[in-house]
Amino acid sequence: MEPESGVKTWQWVVTAIVIIVLIIIGIMVFGGRSTEAPTDGPNPTDTNGTSSTEVNRIVMSDQYPGNVVYLSSVQLANPGWVAVHKDNNGQPGAVIGSTYFESGINPGRIDLSESTIEGGTYYAMLHSDNGDKIFSETTDQPLRDSRGNVIMRLFRAAASVGADFKG
Repeated sequence: MEPESGVKTWQWVVTAIVIIVLIIIGIMVFGGRSTEAPTDGPNPTDTNGTSSTEVNRIVMSDQYPGNVVYLSSVQLANPGWVAVHKDNNGQPGAVIGSTYFESGINPGRIDLSESTIEGGTYYAMLHSDNGDKIFSETTDQPLRDSRGNVIMRLFRAAASVGADFKG
């Protein structure tokens, strides 16, 4: 019976060593991680409380034809405008309506000077405000994202925008 006793002892020793090694590996892999955010990197907020990664965007869907455009959400880092442009050969053309928005996230609507027509393509574009709260295509320039692209949403006027129409 001696040989069996030596084998069982050896199995226990190997099992204990494997468990200890697994515990050590677990501590090395998972034990050194912190659940807190790192504090030695750059601070994403500057001293006046505005975010250095400002977000400007429009959330909307296709619209029913008519003289009003509904916006689910407009997010602006600074007060500005959303202007609705007619299509000009695949590019934004003449402005047919605009509404001023304060900074932050706001729902909204834009009353148009000219009704949208069934099947027409339009653009809702973010514009800056020069401080006078009066929209001017020459002084209230289109806002651009970090890549230099104009921030806008293409939408279509369609009588069948669907049951999930939210504005």
